[in-house]
Amino acid sequence: MEIFNPHSKIDFLRLRKVSLAVSALLLIISIGALSVHGLNYALDFTGGVLVEAEYQQPVDIGDVRAALDTAGFHNAQVVSVGGARDVAIRLQLGEGGSAEAGGQSTKKADQIADSVISALKVKRDDVTKKRTDFVGPAVGAELKSDGIVAVIFVIIGIMIYIGIRFEWRFAIAAIASEFHDTIITLGFYAITFREFDVTVLASVLAVVGYSINDKVVVFDRVRELFRSSRKAEPAEILNRAINSTLSRTIITALFTAITMIALYLFGGPVVEGFALTMLIGIVIGTLSSIFFANPILLWLGVSKKDLMPVTRDNSELARRP
Repeated sequence: MEIFNPHSKIDFLRLRKVSLAVSALLLIISIGALSVHGLNYALDFTGGVLVEAEYQQPVDIGDVRAALDTAGFHNAQVVSVGGARDVAIRLQLGEGGSAEAGGQSTKKADQIADSVISALKVKRDDVTKKRTDFVGPAVGAELKSDGIVAVIFVIIGIMIYIGIRFEWRFAIAAIASEFHDTIITLGFYAITFREFDVTVLASVLAVVGYSINDKVVVFDRVRELFRSSRKAEPAEILNRAINSTLSRTIITALFTAITMIALYLFGGPVVEGFALTMLIGIVIGTLSSIFFANPILLWLGVSKKDLMPVTRDNSELARRP
């Protein structure tokens, strides 16, 4: 299926100075936001209390949040679980007087849960406590460090794979693109101060995989065109590679984005962060495949001779003055 003519001659690299300048600006803003504000880590990483409550009749999530806010539990995370009568309430440590005092032990967590249920009963008395869980600060800190290690190992694994599969200029361009896409995606969360939880971390890893897959497809096409073309300038080869894979790139991004939009709109708060991060990563990854990775490849001086197999005659000619 082709939605763009694979033989079209759109000069994408003509805009390489503008696209690289925009990418550099976004990277500076993202790194600045991550340095100044950091990420707004959710209860999964900071520790806190989870309270599951059950109503005898269906309840509106907005009413639950309003009751908690009135009682001093500000910014509590409230989501529906298992239907319209069950809700899960997450309270970060230090959130409200009760939560701050109760962040030291499971016993205190039970006291916080009782305070939450009492606050909900002010509005409706048909609510009961189902379950209470406590995530200590040490557990949250360990989960945070494990998440960072996971991201680093994924990037290192991709770097090894790209280094083995491609000539070094391709490898550098692909790795630079991975850092570009990941940092800008994280920068969005630092700028907007949206909560960064385990599902968002999982989606960041998915973005890394999605992004590198797109680059590999384009770079494979670049290698094919270099080897099959007798006389062609590198810029021409790169433009032809982008144009010939543009339909595949757009179709893949479009259908993946449609799935993520459906998850974001109808999947509920539990997967909302995952879907939003994937949407951002799809947009950034698709644009970087066209306007960042290939300009970097051209800037590094890729040429046909880089892809030619090394023979004895070629090496002797290369050593001659």
